Amino acid sequence: MPFIPWLIALLVALAAFIVLSVRRQDVAAAILLAVAATVLIFVLPPEVASGPNTQPLRDAFWAAYAGLPKVSGVAIAPLSVLVLVGIIVLLAIGMPLGFASGFLAVAVLYLKFGPDVLFREFGTGPFSILSQRIYGLMTDYVIISVPLFIFMASLLERSGLARDMYTSLNVWLSRTRGGIALVTSIMAIIMAAMSGIIGGEVVLLGLIALPQMLRLGYNQNLAIGTICASGSLGTMIPPSIVLIIYGLVTETSIQALFTAAFLPGFILAACYLIYIVVRTQLNPSLAPLPDTHDDDLVGWSKPVRFLAFVLTLVSFASLVAAALVYAQSTFGARTTGLFLAAPLDDVTFLLAVSVAAALVLFAGFGAGRAVESWNMGKGLVAPLVVVFVVLGSIYGGVTGITEAAGMGTVAVLIFIVLRGEMTWPLFYQSLQRTFKSTGTILMVTFGATALAGAYSIAGGPAYVANLITGAELAPMTVILIMMAIFLFLGALMDWVGIVLLVMPVFLPIVLQLDLGLSPTEVRIWFGILFCVNMQVSFLSPPFGPAAFYLKSVAPPHITLPQIFQGFLPFIVLQLFVLMLVVLFPALTLVFV
Repeated sequence: MPFIPWLIALLVALAAFIVLSVRRQDVAAAILLAVAATVLIFVLPPEVASGPNTQPLRDAFWAAYAGLPKVSGVAIAPLSVLVLVGIIVLLAIGMPLGFASGFLAVAVLYLKFGPDVLFREFGTGPFSILSQRIYGLMTDYVIISVPLFIFMASLLERSGLARDMYTSLNVWLSRTRGGIALVTSIMAIIMAAMSGIIGGEVVLLGLIALPQMLRLGYNQNLAIGTICASGSLGTMIPPSIVLIIYGLVTETSIQALFTAAFLPGFILAACYLIYIVVRTQLNPSLAPLPDTHDDDLVGWSKPVRFLAFVLTLVSFASLVAAALVYAQSTFGARTTGLFLAAPLDDVTFLLAVSVAAALVLFAGFGAGRAVESWNMGKGLVAPLVVVFVVLGSIYGGVTGITEAAGMGTVAVLIFIVLRGEMTWPLFYQSLQRTFKSTGTILMVTFGATALAGAYSIAGGPAYVANLITGAELAPMTVILIMMAIFLFLGALMDWVGIVLLVMPVFLPIVLQLDLGLSPTEVRIWFGILFCVNMQVSFLSPPFGPAAFYLKSVAPPHITLPQIFQGFLPFIVLQLFVLMLVVLFPALTLVFV
């Protein structure tokens, strides 16, 4: 096709695409773009030789290029100031982090190596290193798990699985002081163990739990803080996306990070639960009990039924685990058991546990009470199965992180189909949310990786390391300074940018400190420290994202300052856990 008509057709297609996008006709815009690209590239490619003579334009460009100031060799100290001040200023004026960091990456390369690196030598030297770095990060197999976990969280947010889980938890804890707040925290812990996403959890808990707590007369600050702090646990409890990105950037075992985060994550969750119980017991007016009904279970009736439900779960879970171990040992490569030396011994042990639990259930409680307990707690079954599929397959050595994310997503889809909730709008909206969130993460990853790479090539990490080691500070003082920087940056920018921009600078310094840990242990411990810091950042004013997530679904009378005020006790708890992890690194290495 002649070049000029081809160019006109391209411009018309782009204009139509923009019009459809502005009108939010996303499907039509995507179809038009795919058809236009296929036709204009593969069916009717342009005849470039028939195009206009561009030599005068090229001559004019190089003439203008010759007039550019030939700046190069700027020292790393002013470049460091430029990067620090530039990122704060650009974020303050509203520029997205991906574009801000990309712009500063170009500025650093220009000032350090001169304009030739951007024009005459484009694609070679520093640019070649940066492109390899970005390509290596984007093509890592584990990164596929990120959109899969986001898709899983989007499905959970739009299906009835979470609401049924809330209902079942409420059955067991409704007559407990602060029971709705405890239900909210426990539900958040289970959802964090399913997908590791925070935005959807906060919104979902705000829709389900906040109206209920306000209706029952719960203290507004307690309700707000419980929802947002518990909803942010996805950063700490595996499978955390924060840990996945940290592992990719620092080349640390993600499975080891998941194992290390297990204890600190549940210590933080336990702190939330203990705080709710203690505070509501000391001041019962903060969490009034709901009105009683004639059919309410009293005395030991509810604990007995809960025990029956737990025995039912143990029986089924042991039976499924025995089947999986047997399948792996027979058709797979498993040669060792989960609990005992040989896989078949494991199978025998698990079958014995299953049978024993079933016998105790029916002999001790009776079939009628077993069925009643199942009906009371069946809303918990699907979420617990998904947690078992995701974390069980990772910790049990069945699959890797990516495969576990895929299996968990399929499990959620199966439950949605079995419940009769699968509709095209639900599926489409979940996909749309996944693409938007993944696109945002990738955009930040491109820009932040470019800036971190450019700064590293310019000698930034060595400069910062010499600056800190030259001050002859104690190792723990250096760690505390880094934690303060994390907290400051966490109040201003997204965690993706922090891990991509700061970790290449901080981690080599930490590895040089005398902390009494091996390099692998330092990487793992520092990763958990980073996650606890990001837990604080999700609640920190002025830009704590959890506050804005909740504000989007909260009643109009709840203002942002009131939301941030409700965070204060929970931020204190987070800082307490942060100091525990700083002072006792063994907390992160118990199971590693």
